[in-house]
Amino acid sequence: MGVPSGAVVSGDADTGVSFRAAVVLHRRAAGLRSWAWHGEFRESSERGRGLSAVRYPDQTTYAFRSGVTCLTTPAGAVLLNPPRSEKLTRPSPGQLRVLKTLNLGPATIPELSEGGDIGALVDQLTAGGWLTVTVRDGTRELYSIVPFGQPAARPKSPSPDTTLSKFAVLHRDSEGFVLEHPLAWCDIRIHDPALLPLLDGPVPADPAVRAAVAAQFVDDLHWCGFRRPAGEEDRSFDSLAWSTPDLWFHRRSTLGERTVTWEHFGPTKWAKDRFPQPPARRPNYSGEPIDLFAPDLAAKRTEDPTLTAVLEDRVSTRTFDDADPITVEQLGELLYRTARTRRTQPVGPGEELLSRPYPSGGGLYELELYPVVRNVAGLQPGMYHYDSFDHVLRPVAGTESQAVSRLVKPASATLTGGAEPQVLIAMAARSGRIMWTYEQIGYAAILKDVGVLMQTIYLAATAMGLGACAQGFGDAAAFVAATGVDERQECNVGSIIVGSVA
Repeated sequence: MGVPSGAVVSGDADTGVSFRAAVVLHRRAAGLRSWAWHGEFRESSERGRGLSAVRYPDQTTYAFRSGVTCLTTPAGAVLLNPPRSEKLTRPSPGQLRVLKTLNLGPATIPELSEGGDIGALVDQLTAGGWLTVTVRDGTRELYSIVPFGQPAARPKSPSPDTTLSKFAVLHRDSEGFVLEHPLAWCDIRIHDPALLPLLDGPVPADPAVRAAVAAQFVDDLHWCGFRRPAGEEDRSFDSLAWSTPDLWFHRRSTLGERTVTWEHFGPTKWAKDRFPQPPARRPNYSGEPIDLFAPDLAAKRTEDPTLTAVLEDRVSTRTFDDADPITVEQLGELLYRTARTRRTQPVGPGEELLSRPYPSGGGLYELELYPVVRNVAGLQPGMYHYDSFDHVLRPVAGTESQAVSRLVKPASATLTGGAEPQVLIAMAARSGRIMWTYEQIGYAAILKDVGVLMQTIYLAATAMGLGACAQGFGDAAAFVAATGVDERQECNVGSIIVGSVA
């Protein structure tokens, strides 16, 4: 079996293959059209020209896409897929029968044709993105075109020189293989693995797939935006600037054509009846706790510089004073002012929210802080976990740990002369805390929380006369090795250097 160029291949027990690849499709924006029926259908528009120019096998089925309902009356019909709707005026009796048949489930053209000549009707519904098309050859399901936006115009002639876009993503879900694209108007569900070699273009005759069907599949890949003109993406700054995971993550964690409602998006609490909410408090590390200094916040209200002053004075510090380093009292004060748990709030059976000085999505507070200490007056070097409930440090790993050294090493790239930080505060997310509640946006919410915590540390450090420098990258694998955690449960998502200013 051929493999699409650029794809990552791993074994699969059922088919022997699975793929990960990905697609940037720069298609023009188009609003959804309104259209009326007056007994006869006008010709399909250029943008929606579809089935009239295509010959699928007779066994191909058409069905309203998931979420679509058609309400019919003797006077007309309404297509509904909230928040979108289309009013259809004065359809013929035969056209109403077709709509009612589609309401019942998938149907072939011969089955729909009992309502009369329906070619223009199916074209119109397909052009509007209302129908899922499942291509079948005999009783064998091959692939489905599943729209979620306005379909693009079908190319008037197939381009012989196209290649799989670098942004196309093929993966498996509970229903099988699905080919997706961050900017596409549809997904393609691949029901028959024999089609997978065709993702990289036409191949020599394969008895498993008829030549006409294979050619149509490749044409549909082009129409749907998964195949792009060869070299196009290598010449475009916009395509080169975006990596596959960045563009995919951006579109999958935001509302848009693919996601227009709150179903399976946002704070759905999808896991509530299946799994317990991960506890608000992380299990303690076994080392002896080290008590930290807690400042008098009432006094700080009058002694601290103003908010405007710390905002204007805040800078990223890249040179620190190792001869007069940050003290353990200052580190304790910084952690207390920025990240302590102020209170807990039960909100239902097995559910608990928290309050800390910085905001967090849903009050869930999934972030944990791990100060990695090299030079702090009054504190032994090593990696610690900050217990925000008891305001103590608990030892995690010593300086002899190679993983701790790897964790600190990238920070030197941001400091003057490649110096090592006095303290690197690694931020980790107990992802289940937030992903138990949120669908699709969980990791995006975590990164937003990292940003506001970084700014909180910046401002508190500035008020205290300390320096800080946030890091744009880190070694997530080193964090796992140093802590021994399961990365799916707790992962490194950010870090910030703090210390005394030179």
